[in-house]
Amino acid sequence: MYLDFFGLRELPFELTPNPKYLYLTPRHIAALSNLQYGLTASKAVTVLIGEAGTGKTTLLKAALTSDRCRHVRYVCLNNPVLTRGEFLLTLARSLGLSADAGQSKALLLEELESALQEARSQGKVTAVVVDEAQSLSTELLEEIRLLANIETDAVKLLPLVLVGQPELGRRLEDRELRQLKQRVALRCEVTPFNLPETATYVAYRIDKAGGLPHRLFTREAVTRIHAFSGGIPRTINVVSDNALLSGLALGRQPVGEDIVAEVCRDFSLGQALPHGRATGQRSMGIETTESEARLAHRNDGKGHHGAQDDSIGAERRLRALGSRL
Repeated sequence: MYLDFFGLRELPFELTPNPKYLYLTPRHIAALSNLQYGLTASKAVTVLIGEAGTGKTTLLKAALTSDRCRHVRYVCLNNPVLTRGEFLLTLARSLGLSADAGQSKALLLEELESALQEARSQGKVTAVVVDEAQSLSTELLEEIRLLANIETDAVKLLPLVLVGQPELGRRLEDRELRQLKQRVALRCEVTPFNLPETATYVAYRIDKAGGLPHRLFTREAVTRIHAFSGGIPRTINVVSDNALLSGLALGRQPVGEDIVAEVCRDFSLGQALPHGRATGQRSMGIETTESEARLAHRNDGKGHHGAQDDSIGAERRLRALGSRL
């Protein structure tokens, strides 16, 4: 919609996990290496932890499709609320086992071990990846532990990757899951960006989409994007995309911090400073200045008129956009 106005070939801030737009901080590089190593070396359990929206799924996809993992066949389980029976059935179907294997745990394990050994004899690794693992029941986590026991005298036959939010790390500390924790061979974490990383991330995505970063956002706008998003990539994308849409509607190029602040207010992102830090405290690598605090307070302190002001702001931008189409 705003491609021509900003000189872009494609939308730079989509929410899909496209490895083309994967921006790697040193922490992301370390996590990617851990994932690749865990898969290719058949480590029992590899754990990837990060807050919602920090790019775990994109990072996982990059690892699975990388050249290092070209010989890895994998099954992704994305539904954390499966029952034990549904889990076994899904696993059997995904791995091409017989229909009966999904109904009998003993038969599943027998067929699975045979299939894994056959694949290994051909130089291939079979892995199971579980996303949103923090929401798995204790029963399913125990099933995963048992899968990690499938091995020969020399190697694990079914490497497992658990991806989840910080709650997963806390659950692994539970005494009832201590046997699963003991099988965790690798553990890595991705965290939100600091301000320089946010700026580089925004510029990187714009460049990949064929644009010139200085034509899209002012430096102050990027600082504001970081402050309101807390350095969470998914939130950065949402704010940036809507700010560009507003910039088109208002005929503004580059987009300034006032537009970003208005977008964040519409999304109720201005209710507090990042991670609930007080004014003047360092948050995500930047110092919140008095003037920034005043701007945030002005955006937030609308009282009972706040929702009405947000609606008016969004309506004004839509009218302006309509006049340009």
